[in-house]
Amino acid sequence: MPYLDTSLLVAALTPERRTAEVQRWLAKQKPDDLVISDWTVTEFSAALSMKVRSRQLDPESRSDALALFTRLARETFSVLPVAREDFREASRLADLHESGLRAGDALHLGVVANHGERLLSLDRVQVEVAVAAGISARLF
Repeated sequence: MPYLDTSLLVAALTPERRTAEVQRWLAKQKPDDLVISDWTVTEFSAALSMKVRSRQLDPESRSDALALFTRLARETFSVLPVAREDFREASRLADLHESGLRAGDALHLGVVANHGERLLSLDRVQVEVAVAAGISARLF
């Protein structure tokens, strides 16, 4: 089952260059086959707040996108907990300083690595680090 990186969900639920493409893909998926983590919930909220601060999104659109995401997380996605082992794996991956991997992206990879899922992301660096580390990942 694909583990959806936050980048993919933000693109699906807010106006971005690849929004229509991601929405079409999501519409074709079986609801119970899509996986996120508790970390995705936090990161999604933070991403929307950043879009409001940078004036890429107005507060009302943020509320609408957050409400839709919350409903999807509750009714559609399988939500994995984030465990101590996921943080440890993320730390190991973040130690690869030359990769440019951010902490939040490392945590997604830790969850994916420990739960046997396959990451699907719009983030090239995250996917490259995953593949190099032997974690199943694909660039959307």
